[in-house]
Amino acid sequence: MRHLGKIALLIAVLGLGCAALILFGARLGLWQPITGFGLYRNYFNTLAMIVAAVGLIALVVHLLRRERGGMLAGGIATIVGLALLAPMAMSMLNPAPRAAPIHDITTDTANPPMFEVLDETREGASNTLDYGGPELAEAQAAAYPDIAPLDTDLPADAAFARALEVAEEMGWEIVASDADRLRFEAVARTSVFHFADDVVVVVTALDGGSRVDMRGVSRVGRSDQGVNAARIRDFQQRVGA
Repeated sequence: MRHLGKIALLIAVLGLGCAALILFGARLGLWQPITGFGLYRNYFNTLAMIVAAVGLIALVVHLLRRERGGMLAGGIATIVGLALLAPMAMSMLNPAPRAAPIHDITTDTANPPMFEVLDETREGASNTLDYGGPELAEAQAAAYPDIAPLDTDLPADAAFARALEVAEEMGWEIVASDADRLRFEAVARTSVFHFADDVVVVVTALDGGSRVDMRGVSRVGRSDQGVNAARIRDFQQRVGA
């Protein structure tokens, strides 16, 4: 019993390591993003509860035995466990609205930008790059009515250069860029789980300015949990700033 606090602290450290692997293992090349997401859904909360429970038991035991070192170790382990449980607690206290079951978002649903370099051979992809047509356009309009083309006063060449600069600032991997045709394709990844979304941006010259269109398609999953729409908003805000 004297070493229970140390054991709890060791379990907490191991739990933190396992949690980090679950969240960022795909970034390290250990597995595909969908594998990490599956591990999260199936095991993350159980892992957190084990860490918190062992830490709490150690804290109580050492409190009763008045062993300060054990109390400190047990307290730290408990805090680690509670921190790991925070996402579950937040989702229960403030559940997020259910995201639309779509993963292909574009600023132009009538004439969505097409991919020319990225294709169905892209790594880990189970979703197609073919646009879903009027049914998808209707679903997007209902879920994300604010998603629309970005009109700017910049000349087309300047708007394209700015769009490419912003894409690089956002950490996208530029796969192909055509300055003559004012278009580029890229891969954007989520910070957690490292999910890949394929992106195409097209700039069109207008009288007195230009129009910037963007399309984002998630490689896996029926729903993108709103990620592509959020990325489009962020991109447009940066380009227009």
